[in-house]
Amino acid sequence: MTDPEVRVLTQSIERDRAEVYGFLADPRNFAKWASGLGAGLEPSGTEWTAQGPEGPVRIRFAPRNEYGVLDHVVTVAPGVEVYVPMRVTANADGTGSLVTFTLFRQPGMSDEKFAADADWVHRDLDTLKKLLEA
Repeated sequence: MTDPEVRVLTQSIERDRAEVYGFLADPRNFAKWASGLGAGLEPSGTEWTAQGPEGPVRIRFAPRNEYGVLDHVVTVAPGVEVYVPMRVTANADGTGSLVTFTLFRQPGMSDEKFAADADWVHRDLDTLKKLLEA
């Protein structure tokens, strides 16, 4: 088995790492920047539910932690889970943050769809930057 194709997308944000992480660690804030997951995000036991682009989805978020880990698993259909590694780190000089989002190519995904998903994530990260730097 070969590893799936991966794109690592990053966004620098001129805000303290703890502030950026605090905002992102609250799933209720996803609606403000994550157009793919934010619609109707509601808690449901230990998971969250939302209306995704292709129908309802369930999301499990990593628990709050001191390392900036924001990983989440999106269940898009019964038995179909998409793992989304995400991190917030301090930038090199410590004055801002770097948000890192890892996008895995899903089985059977066309080149065009993978590129479109990467563009979508990039737009969402741009929205996040504008929101947090305003």
